[in-house]
Amino acid sequence: MNSRPGAPIVVGVDGSARSLVAVETAVAEAALRHRRLRIVHAFSWPPTAATATPGLTGSARRVRWEQAEQYLAEAARVADKCAPDVTTTVEMISGPAVSVLLDESREAALLVIGDRGLGDLTELVIGSVASHTTTHAHCPVIVARGEPRPDGPVVVGVDGSAISALALGFAADEAALRGIDLVAVHAWNGGDGTELNADLPMTYEFWSGEEEEKRVLAEAVAGIGQRHPDLRVRQQARRGSARRMLAGWSRTAQLVVVGNRGHGGFAGLLLGSVSQYLIHHAGCPVAVVRPEPGETVQART
Repeated sequence: MNSRPGAPIVVGVDGSARSLVAVETAVAEAALRHRRLRIVHAFSWPPTAATATPGLTGSARRVRWEQAEQYLAEAARVADKCAPDVTTTVEMISGPAVSVLLDESREAALLVIGDRGLGDLTELVIGSVASHTTTHAHCPVIVARGEPRPDGPVVVGVDGSAISALALGFAADEAALRGIDLVAVHAWNGGDGTELNADLPMTYEFWSGEEEEKRVLAEAVAGIGQRHPDLRVRQQARRGSARRMLAGWSRTAQLVVVGNRGHGGFAGLLLGSVSQYLIHHAGCPVAVVRPEPGETVQART
């Protein structure tokens, strides 16, 4: 995670209404963190939907380039309206959206994208860019979804893994910056398999009862008070589906935060299950936190 002072908040735009919502989300984050905002548009020619269209001319390319410039100008206007004190820059970058955004994530403190784009005419479509970016980015990614909810808490999924500890730290920072409660949620199914590995039998030594699950959550949040002594932390440990529980919280939360994978590499919060479900179905923005590629994350002891 790039925490250096000069690292910007980066947002990808494509001219869609949802990407302007992403701009609003990103500029709010920039204001909270006292960072600059960088707005980027990935210009790919020919457009994805037109790769099989014959006779595309240089004139058509110029028209599309000018249209993309308008996308950036509109995004900058939205950012300035929402937070005029935030320094904002815009840039058109040639290349596929995924490649551009992943490159941007190397120098970003945070990357923000919309949950869907302009249908067949853009690459910023949920299930492609969002899935690839949340899987491979070098910084946390917020997928802008749902409606603004300024009175809701920040909610984080916790499963005792080292990566969910990163998500918990990110969520605690977010809640402290926003001056709101943090809700730490831990879910387990209590059967002979986890929610994500129903076909993999578990031995008795891996099963834990309710008191043990509550202890996992309590230990995970124990150190938050040292960094954020004024932050109110609420804990919820409950038997059931992690994705259903977090999706339920997303109907009242400002932000839901999850790690990109969970305990043991297959449990709890594995991207492709809980995280993937939330970036498709949550009722509020979803932050996916992952270690940088190659970074070794040590579990709490």
